[in-house]
Amino acid sequence: MSVLVVAGTGSGVGKSVVTAAVAALAVARKAEVAVVKAAQTGVGAGDDGDVDRVMRLSGVRTTFELGRFPDALPPAAAARAAGLPPVSMSAAVTLVRELSESNRLVLVEGTGGLLDRYDEDGATVADLARTLRAQVLVVVSPGAGTVNDTALTLEALAHRGLDLAGVVIGRWPAAPGLAERSAVADLEMLAARPLAGALPDGAGALPGPETFLDVARRGLGAALGGAFDPARFRQTA
Repeated sequence: MSVLVVAGTGSGVGKSVVTAAVAALAVARKAEVAVVKAAQTGVGAGDDGDVDRVMRLSGVRTTFELGRFPDALPPAAAARAAGLPPVSMSAAVTLVRELSESNRLVLVEGTGGLLDRYDEDGATVADLARTLRAQVLVVVSPGAGTVNDTALTLEALAHRGLDLAGVVIGRWPAAPGLAERSAVADLEMLAARPLAGALPDGAGALPGPETFLDVARRGLGAALGGAFDPARFRQTA
């Protein structure tokens, strides 16, 4: 049994695609996998959300979305704006623990950044990870601002005594510029380890597991079940 929290430095960094990639590699190894999205924001009722993307890309069928709010805001603010109760983080903990009894891997995808609030008491996905004693995989966006955002996120992890599973670039551009290329060394320095992966921008638009699995394997490192080579990536980035 293993629980892995996939958190980000902010919104739009590629958390869902990274979650799908980790799930796809586990499914390819015939592991039982469950995916939990505690709070989906910015998506209306009946529209595809992050768990739908993860299902389409990875083939995982055991997924849970505990709350959905139409406004693209942090979970607590989105719930407040919709006049709905926020997601219960204690319920999320209970669900993940139950799933961990029957699944080899439980992936918990965060919403927004590591410290975005889920309820009016200020609960965050970092608190969820700490309660579950789960490692945290941090997804970042390359380019301007990523070094500062990543440094703050990693400092918050360390301050809370959380275990870093690695840093993954969620949306590596096909034609990286100087800002993206120069960020790679800084990200590894901040994490005090090589990158755990880099997935290409646009991978989330692939049609399904048949085409996505190869992208996942090339984009994630050995600790996550893939074949990503950080040294080679640094040379070719």
